[in-house]
Amino acid sequence: MARTAEELGRAFPHTPVVQSWSGHLVGAVGAEPALVLATPGAEPRPEAGYAAAVLMDAGVLLARPDLRAGEEALRRWLDASALVLPGERGGTVVIVGEPGDRAVQALVRLDAPGAAARELHEREQAHFPPAARLVLLEGPPGALEDAEAAWRPVAGAEHFGPIPVEDDVWRLTVRCPPERGAELVTGMKALLAERSARKAPGAMRLRVDPQVIG
Repeated sequence: MARTAEELGRAFPHTPVVQSWSGHLVGAVGAEPALVLATPGAEPRPEAGYAAAVLMDAGVLLARPDLRAGEEALRRWLDASALVLPGERGGTVVIVGEPGDRAVQALVRLDAPGAAARELHEREQAHFPPAARLVLLEGPPGALEDAEAAWRPVAGAEHFGPIPVEDDVWRLTVRCPPERGAELVTGMKALLAERSARKAPGAMRLRVDPQVIG
């Protein structure tokens, strides 16, 4: 960001350059002309509305290893766009990214409801949350074998693995219908509590509906 700010400063020598990021948040900017350089989510609120916004590196947000990468990127872009003056007052928003990407197209059309409907449909087809409850349990192989007693009684539950993820750590993935999610999670938590009570060797990690699987 510092290098980009320097380049903007040289290109517009008589215009202040305001920088805002998570470690240096600027809450607001006044109505006087200025260039504002901000990371996603750190945009200062403008007193009179921004005349224009350039959303750079769209592909970086979309490439995150996150089940919600697309919807999170669109949310951030819409938040930034809301700070810009309306089109009838001369406001302009430009996004730098692949024009065919669905999240980019949703921003161009300002179609958040349509994007949400498509995302939900795809998750239903793939049986991902919120269309299913997904539980990941990581730990020693023997402990994951014991977990069968927790998920097997849950109607509609299906398991994947265990698979190795690192030295002596394996991952078991269990999926079930949303309405049986509480039962599944309760059973898994009881398993961890029982292991903790008897001081069983090996650390265990439980994740429910994780956004990042890895």
